[in-house]
Amino acid sequence: MRDPEHSQGDTDALIAQLARDARLRRPLAHPLRRALGWALLALGFAAAMVWAIGPRADLAERLGDARFLCEQGAALATGLAAAAAALALTVPGASPLWRLAPVVPGALWLVTLSLGCLRDWWAMGAEGLRLTPDPACFLHIALIGSLPGLVLYLMLRRGVPLSPRLTLALAALAAAGLGNFGLRFFHAQDAALMVLVWQVGSVALIAALAGLAGRALLRWPGAHAA
Repeated sequence: MRDPEHSQGDTDALIAQLARDARLRRPLAHPLRRALGWALLALGFAAAMVWAIGPRADLAERLGDARFLCEQGAALATGLAAAAAALALTVPGASPLWRLAPVVPGALWLVTLSLGCLRDWWAMGAEGLRLTPDPACFLHIALIGSLPGLVLYLMLRRGVPLSPRLTLALAALAAAGLGNFGLRFFHAQDAALMVLVWQVGSVALIAALAGLAGRALLRWPGAHAA
């Protein structure tokens, strides 16, 4: 059993450290409000990238396609929910339910693409499920998500990231999700299986890699003492 006097000494040391490090700061805004502000910047950057690279030739037609709009809406909602969840996890005492925020839109995103795979198979047979290499997806998603990801990372550092791996994974999911949202406005690839594997797969890979680096990149000085 641990010595009560030793435990009291650890607690006193932690309180003393927090008192030394204390600074007058404006309270952080609600995570949803901060996430919406971040999203405006992220969407602006994505729009600039689409303009620089050049919109796809059939964009006007795609914007009238309910399937395309559903997939894009789900991708955008997943990114926004992940950003809000990441920001909420840096607020001490926030509800743990925040970490589940991207689950519903993310599941909807996967369902819409899975239904798309079934439609492609029904319409074109095996040709509709043809899978070819498309490494440009990863590069473009990472490029479009780079600035939003950096901004979100700096926003997270203003809080208390006590769960750095999950927090950074959610932030990367947000940035990559917005990157994928922008990608589809200039990358003319609508086969559902290709989107599911190369685009959603790239988003998941980026989030996983960020999660592995969470402890190294998103560290709060008082976390070890806590």
